[in-house]
Amino acid sequence: MTPAATPAYRRLSVEERRSQLLDAALSLFAHRAPEDVSLDDVAEAAGVSRPLVYRYFPGGKQQLYEAALRSAAEELRQCFDEPREGPLLPRLSHALDRYLAFVDGHGTGFSALLQGGSVVETSRTTAIVDGVRRAAAEHIYSHLGVPDPGPWLRMAVRTWITAVEAASLIWLDEDKLPPVEELRDWLVEQFVAVLAVTAGRDPQTAAVVGALAEEG
Repeated sequence: MTPAATPAYRRLSVEERRSQLLDAALSLFAHRAPEDVSLDDVAEAAGVSRPLVYRYFPGGKQQLYEAALRSAAEELRQCFDEPREGPLLPRLSHALDRYLAFVDGHGTGFSALLQGGSVVETSRTTAIVDGVRRAAAEHIYSHLGVPDPGPWLRMAVRTWITAVEAASLIWLDEDKLPPVEELRDWLVEQFVAVLAVTAGRDPQTAAVVGALAEEG
Protein backbone atom coordinates (compact mmCIF):
# COMPACT_ATOMS: atom_id res chain seq x y z
CA MET A 1 0.00 0.00 0.00
CA THR A 2 1.49 3.31 -1.03
CA PRO A 3 1.53 5.81 1.87
CA ALA A 4 -0.39 9.03 1.38
CA ALA A 5 1.77 11.82 0.14
CA THR A 6 2.54 14.54 2.66
CA PRO A 7 1.22 17.91 1.44
CA ALA A 8 4.08 20.10 0.33
CA TYR A 9 4.80 23.09 2.53
CA ARG A 10 4.02 26.37 0.80
CA ARG A 11 5.59 29.58 1.98
CA LEU A 12 3.04 32.36 2.24
CA SER A 13 3.58 35.48 0.19
CA VAL A 14 4.06 38.80 1.97
CA GLU A 15 0.43 39.78 1.34
CA GLU A 16 -0.90 36.38 2.38
CA ARG A 17 1.09 36.46 5.62
CA ARG A 18 0.03 40.02 6.34
CA SER A 19 -3.59 39.07 5.71
CA GLN A 20 -3.21 36.08 8.03
CA LEU A 21 -1.95 38.29 10.83
CA LEU A 22 -4.70 40.86 10.29
CA ASP A 23 -7.36 38.14 10.34
CA ALA A 24 -5.95 36.82 13.62
CA ALA A 25 -5.90 40.32 15.11
CA LEU A 26 -9.46 41.08 13.98
CA SER A 27 -10.66 37.82 15.47
CA LEU A 28 -9.15 38.78 18.81
CA PHE A 29 -10.40 42.37 18.67
CA ALA A 30 -13.88 40.98 17.95
CA HIS A 31 -14.03 39.47 21.41
CA ARG A 32 -11.71 41.62 23.51
CA ALA A 33 -11.02 45.31 23.84
CA PRO A 34 -7.90 46.40 21.93
CA GLU A 35 -5.94 47.19 25.08
CA ASP A 36 -6.50 43.60 26.27
CA VAL A 37 -4.87 42.08 23.17
CA SER A 38 -1.09 41.66 23.08
CA LEU A 39 1.26 40.87 20.22
CA ASP A 40 1.87 37.50 21.85
CA ASP A 41 -1.87 36.84 21.62
CA VAL A 42 -1.87 37.69 17.92
CA ALA A 43 1.19 35.52 17.29
CA GLU A 44 -0.40 32.58 19.09
CA ALA A 45 -3.71 33.00 17.22
CA ALA A 46 -1.87 33.09 13.88
CA GLY A 47 0.42 30.19 14.80
CA VAL A 48 3.59 32.23 14.27
CA SER A 49 6.36 33.70 16.38
CA ARG A 50 6.24 37.12 18.00
CA PRO A 51 9.30 38.32 16.00
CA LEU A 52 7.43 37.48 12.80
CA VAL A 53 4.55 39.74 13.86
CA TYR A 54 7.09 42.52 14.46
CA ARG A 55 8.65 41.89 11.06
CA TYR A 56 5.36 42.73 9.37
CA PHE A 57 4.32 45.39 11.86
CA PRO A 58 7.53 47.01 13.14
CA GLY A 59 5.45 49.72 14.80
CA GLY A 60 4.16 47.09 17.19
CA LYS A 61 0.66 46.83 18.54
CA GLN A 62 -0.38 50.33 17.50
CA GLN A 63 0.48 49.74 13.86
CA LEU A 64 -1.18 46.32 13.89
CA TYR A 65 -4.34 47.75 15.48
CA GLU A 66 -4.57 50.56 12.97
CA ALA A 67 -4.08 48.12 10.08
CA ALA A 68 -6.75 45.81 11.50
CA LEU A 69 -9.05 48.78 11.98
CA ARG A 70 -8.58 49.85 8.36
CA SER A 71 -9.42 46.32 7.26
CA ALA A 72 -12.60 46.33 9.37
CA ALA A 73 -13.45 49.84 8.16
CA GLU A 74 -13.24 48.73 4.56
CA GLU A 75 -15.68 45.91 5.29
CA LEU A 76 -18.06 48.36 6.97
CA ARG A 77 -17.81 50.79 4.04
CA GLN A 78 -18.91 48.04 1.70
CA CYS A 79 -22.03 47.35 3.77
CA PHE A 80 -23.88 50.29 2.21
CA ASP A 81 -22.55 49.66 -1.29
CA GLU A 82 -25.82 48.14 -2.47
CA PRO A 83 -26.71 48.09 -6.20
CA ARG A 84 -28.83 51.11 -7.10
CA GLU A 85 -31.70 48.96 -8.35
CA GLY A 86 -35.27 48.59 -7.12
CA PRO A 87 -37.06 50.43 -4.29
CA LEU A 88 -34.94 52.29 -1.75
CA LEU A 89 -36.15 50.74 1.50
CA PRO A 90 -35.38 47.12 0.54
CA ARG A 91 -31.91 48.30 -0.50
CA LEU A 92 -31.48 49.95 2.88
CA SER A 93 -32.65 46.76 4.60
CA HIS A 94 -30.04 44.70 2.73
CA ALA A 95 -27.30 47.18 3.70
CA LEU A 96 -28.36 47.05 7.34
CA ASP A 97 -28.36 43.25 7.24
CA ARG A 98 -24.68 43.35 6.31
CA TYR A 99 -23.91 46.08 8.84
CA LEU A 100 -25.62 44.26 11.71
CA ALA A 101 -23.97 40.98 10.72
CA PHE A 102 -20.63 42.75 11.11
CA VAL A 103 -21.70 44.11 14.51
CA ASP A 104 -22.82 40.62 15.55
CA GLY A 105 -19.48 39.10 14.56
CA HIS A 106 -17.28 41.82 16.07
CA GLY A 107 -19.20 42.65 19.23
CA THR A 108 -16.56 43.66 21.76
CA GLY A 109 -14.25 45.09 19.15
CA PHE A 110 -17.10 47.07 17.59
CA SER A 111 -18.02 48.51 20.99
CA ALA A 112 -14.44 49.47 21.77
CA LEU A 113 -14.07 51.02 18.33
CA LEU A 114 -17.13 53.26 18.50
CA GLN A 115 -17.13 54.12 22.18
CA GLY A 116 -13.49 55.21 22.17
CA GLY A 117 -11.45 55.41 25.32
CA SER A 118 -9.06 52.72 24.20
CA VAL A 119 -5.41 53.19 25.08
CA VAL A 120 -4.62 52.62 21.41
CA GLU A 121 -7.03 55.29 20.18
CA THR A 122 -5.33 58.12 18.28
CA SER A 123 -6.29 60.84 15.84
CA ARG A 124 -5.55 58.32 13.06
CA THR A 125 -7.91 55.68 14.43
CA THR A 126 -10.59 58.33 14.96
CA ALA A 127 -10.15 59.45 11.35
CA ILE A 128 -10.59 55.85 10.17
CA VAL A 129 -13.91 55.57 12.02
CA ASP A 130 -15.07 58.97 10.77
CA GLY A 131 -14.20 57.84 7.26
CA VAL A 132 -16.65 54.95 7.59
CA ARG A 133 -19.40 57.35 8.65
CA ARG A 134 -18.71 59.69 5.75
CA ALA A 135 -18.65 56.80 3.28
CA ALA A 136 -21.98 55.49 4.63
CA ALA A 137 -23.51 58.95 4.23
CA GLU A 138 -22.26 59.26 0.65
CA HIS A 139 -23.73 55.86 -0.22
CA ILE A 140 -27.09 56.90 1.23
CA TYR A 141 -27.13 60.19 -0.71
CA SER A 142 -26.49 58.14 -3.82
CA HIS A 143 -29.31 55.73 -2.94
CA LEU A 144 -31.59 58.73 -2.50
CA GLY A 145 -30.55 60.05 -5.91
CA VAL A 146 -29.32 63.34 -4.43
CA PRO A 147 -25.78 64.18 -5.63
CA ASP A 148 -25.73 67.55 -3.87
CA PRO A 149 -27.57 67.26 -0.53
CA GLY A 150 -28.33 70.44 1.36
CA PRO A 151 -27.66 71.02 5.06
CA TRP A 152 -31.01 69.65 6.27
CA LEU A 153 -30.76 66.41 4.32
CA ARG A 154 -27.14 65.96 5.40
CA MET A 155 -28.26 66.57 8.98
CA ALA A 156 -31.00 63.95 8.68
CA VAL A 157 -28.76 61.28 7.15
CA ARG A 158 -25.84 61.84 9.51
CA THR A 159 -28.17 61.86 12.52
CA TRP A 160 -29.61 58.54 11.40
CA ILE A 161 -26.13 57.02 10.95
CA THR A 162 -25.32 58.07 14.51
CA ALA A 163 -28.58 56.47 15.66
CA VAL A 164 -27.66 53.21 13.89
CA GLU A 165 -24.32 53.15 15.70
CA ALA A 166 -25.95 53.90 19.07
CA ALA A 167 -28.65 51.28 18.53
CA SER A 168 -26.00 48.71 17.59
CA LEU A 169 -24.09 49.35 20.82
CA ILE A 170 -27.28 49.15 22.91
CA TRP A 171 -28.26 45.95 21.10
CA LEU A 172 -24.94 44.36 22.06
CA ASP A 173 -25.36 45.57 25.64
CA GLU A 174 -28.87 44.08 25.75
CA ASP A 175 -27.65 40.61 24.80
CA LYS A 176 -28.63 41.15 21.15
CA LEU A 177 -32.27 41.77 21.87
CA PRO A 178 -34.62 42.47 20.17
CA PRO A 179 -34.01 39.94 17.35
CA VAL A 180 -31.79 41.37 14.65
CA GLU A 181 -34.52 41.32 11.99
CA GLU A 182 -36.75 43.46 14.22
CA LEU A 183 -33.89 45.84 14.94
CA ARG A 184 -33.22 46.20 11.22
CA ASP A 185 -36.88 46.94 10.44
CA TRP A 186 -37.05 49.48 13.27
CA LEU A 187 -33.97 51.26 11.96
CA VAL A 188 -35.46 51.44 8.46
CA GLU A 189 -38.68 52.88 9.93
CA GLN A 190 -36.62 55.35 11.92
CA PHE A 191 -34.88 56.48 8.73
CA VAL A 192 -38.25 57.18 7.11
CA ALA A 193 -39.41 59.02 10.24
CA VAL A 194 -36.32 61.24 10.33
CA LEU A 195 -36.81 62.13 6.67
CA ALA A 196 -40.52 62.84 7.25
CA VAL A 197 -39.81 65.23 10.11
CA THR A 198 -37.07 66.97 8.14
CA ALA A 199 -39.33 67.27 5.08
CA GLY A 200 -41.47 69.79 6.99
CA ARG A 201 -38.51 72.17 7.01
CA ASP A 202 -36.72 71.38 3.77
CA PRO A 203 -38.08 71.18 0.20
CA GLN A 204 -35.21 68.93 -0.92
CA THR A 205 -36.00 66.36 1.76
CA ALA A 206 -39.71 66.72 1.00
CA ALA A 207 -38.97 65.73 -2.61
CA VAL A 208 -37.10 62.65 -1.36
CA VAL A 209 -40.04 61.67 0.86
CA GLY A 210 -42.38 62.17 -2.08
CA ALA A 211 -40.29 59.84 -4.22
CA LEU A 212 -40.36 57.22 -1.45
CA ALA A 213 -44.14 57.50 -1.28
CA GLU A 214 -44.39 56.87 -5.03
CA GLU A 215 -42.39 53.65 -4.60
CA GLY A 216 -45.19 52.45 -2.34
